Amino acid sequence: MRLRLSGRSSDLSRIQIHQVAAAFRAAVPDIEITPNFRESLGDRMQQDPLWSMPDKGVFTEDFVEDLREGRTDVVVHSWKDLPTEPRSWTRVAATLPRADTRDVLLVRRDLWQAVEPGSRISILSSSPRRAHNLTPFLSWALPVRQLRIDFFPVRGNVPTRIRKLIGGQHHALVVAKAALDRLLSSTTAEFASMREEVRHNLDRCRWMILPSKENPTGAAQGALAMEIATEGDAKIAAVVESLNDATTFREATRERDILRSYGGGCHQKIGVTVLSRPFGTIVSLRGLTDAGEALDRFELESERKTPRTTRDKTWPAVTENDRMRREPLRVAQPADDRGLWVARAEALPEGWTVDETRLVWTAGLKTWKRLAARGVWVNGSAEGLGEEEDPRADIIAHRPIPWVKLTHDRAAAEQGMERLATYSLSSHGEPSDLSAFTHFFWTSGSRFLEAVERQPEILDRWHACGPGNSWKIIRESLGSDTRLDVWLSHEQWSGDVIG
Repeated sequence: MRLRLSGRSSDLSRIQIHQVAAAFRAAVPDIEITPNFRESLGDRMQQDPLWSMPDKGVFTEDFVEDLREGRTDVVVHSWKDLPTEPRSWTRVAATLPRADTRDVLLVRRDLWQAVEPGSRISILSSSPRRAHNLTPFLSWALPVRQLRIDFFPVRGNVPTRIRKLIGGQHHALVVAKAALDRLLSSTTAEFASMREEVRHNLDRCRWMILPSKENPTGAAQGALAMEIATEGDAKIAAVVESLNDATTFREATRERDILRSYGGGCHQKIGVTVLSRPFGTIVSLRGLTDAGEALDRFELESERKTPRTTRDKTWPAVTENDRMRREPLRVAQPADDRGLWVARAEALPEGWTVDETRLVWTAGLKTWKRLAARGVWVNGSAEGLGEEEDPRADIIAHRPIPWVKLTHDRAAAEQGMERLATYSLSSHGEPSDLSAFTHFFWTSGSRFLEAVERQPEILDRWHACGPGNSWKIIRESLGSDTRLDVWLSHEQWSGDVIG
């Protein structure tokens, strides 16, 4: 079989086409692939800011006629670049497993050293979405208080934008992590010099992987789209469809549908990310519509099993959610280069020195905010989704990162990440008798196990918890999840179950 693959001529696009070609060769060993690379309208209009260009398809429309006229068989796009409105004469037939959906903030080390409280910092990005959503987030996520943040447009491919950051006067740059990961992990010889340049420039920066809750990204970011002619060769269509990753396709399609419902287009100040997990589907939506409607949604969609009840039957109440006493333990700071995965702000001892060579990851965003207020540079967060949420930071860090979880002395044992107890945990003011309650929300698996040991009769009640280890421990103890729901927060749970 012969197959003609087309795409943009940038390094990133060529790498993406090589990835797709490799997938075709694995599926059809005797396939003959002819690649075709050329510039799009967006590539040719480098002097024009994105907001002044046509709203839809500036990086993709040049290839539509090639499909319609039969000059190519498959066009490979970054799916986020495609218009959200479907076309009758072409269709996206498949996608590969998705790369990281998130954005990365790169900050020049030399300029950051001079940043003081109340300073003004400038960030390169031409995305209205990023500017709108990141301004309030970075005001507390960066470890310097009362910063004034300005965004400035930037054009060019990713290596060019990074080069402009390093060679210019701006402090920072926001780029898609999927693009960085693909550029840095390519092993093809033709990209060696580009890869070395990007790595050299990254080594001059500090970085943050930006959370999906506060900064949901462009619809379908990180996913590749294989576009074919609707009335094209049926055999080619069948081979393309055989490569499809159903989960990625479902997530990307849902994101594009959501964005289209607000008008679509890269000029929108709207980010949307859909993540499929074993416990449900997470939808993050944030931004501002053209009509001035503020969007702010971070929810877990799942089949709810818990019946509604009254407030007096639930435990703990919102005002009683944290009746635990925490006392710091005398623990030496690890001398090696392991990353610190911080369960809560108290878990990072005040006396430890966290310099710029030490990577820090937080269990949730409240912990990030509290550590940043202490002057700690946080590289990213599990966003309350549990420690099984892979940081996926090895490529940008340029090394495998072993993480050590800083937590309490009663944390349940778990295979995988090493644990280091930095504080003791004891109950404070909890009721000794839980028999009057029918609905429970557990903030940790260990807390659940201790309660069940005292009163095993509560096993047949209704239970809820957050994602991660708590969910795994409680589900195993219950023997199923028929009486267990997962929520992203205690507040969401109590708001739903209290009738």
